[in-house]
Amino acid sequence: MTTLSATIEGIGFWTHGLPSWQAACDYVRDGALVEGMPARPSPQLLPANERRRAPDTVAVALEVALAACEAAGRDPKTLPSVFASTHGELAITDYMAATLASDPGAISPIRFHNSVHNAAAGYWTIGTGCMAPATAISSFDASFAQGLLEALALLATGSEAVLLVGYDSHAQGPLTTIWDSKGLLGGALVLSRQARPGMPRLRATLAEGEPVQPQGRLATLAGGNAMAPMLPLFDALANAKDWAILKAGPARVLEMELTHA
Repeated sequence: MTTLSATIEGIGFWTHGLPSWQAACDYVRDGALVEGMPARPSPQLLPANERRRAPDTVAVALEVALAACEAAGRDPKTLPSVFASTHGELAITDYMAATLASDPGAISPIRFHNSVHNAAAGYWTIGTGCMAPATAISSFDASFAQGLLEALALLATGSEAVLLVGYDSHAQGPLTTIWDSKGLLGGALVLSRQARPGMPRLRATLAEGEPVQPQGRLATLAGGNAMAPMLPLFDALANAKDWAILKAGPARVLEMELTHA
């Protein structure tokens, strides 16, 4: 099978109690959470008014995306991007369904504008002034793995570096009976083609199989979120492990070898 590879130049992470990748690494090592955190990040990429109006998924996606770019020392406006989300903004989906059922004429144009699956990608390209291609992808519980494959394919076909962002929010209302996603979670990677000293290297192969139940600390902490299937990779990176397996679809997995500096 074809193996795709990349260097991980920068990592961004956010969930309740862990407002950064460094905080996530500290938590994996000693179990300490950051106290007194706000319920959601406040991405400085957006003007104050847009920051307040942006839904939770946009806020967390932009927060981790910018953190990964800063860690990589990359200008965000130069990077093609892949934004992966299982459900998009579930709170707005619940609002729209309830409003359409009770008073269709009362639908808020602003909230409708934020309901589309590529809302985070749109905010990102506008906020950074990025003219590079941006992809929004969803593949149920394989969303992050498929987003990673998309990013690796972009590298293999000529892109120098790519931004990958995975994010999901909490479910509410009747949607919780279908998929009860809990909390707010985001993770981002800046991936590049060339090997770089001091940076981990990833080799990914799509194979048949089912992933094992995640056992890492991050997977345990945020395992109720719809984007939790990405956490085995972040646990492996925080622990400097040499492998990780992600669900990539029915009876399919993405097997990854990790080489650490």
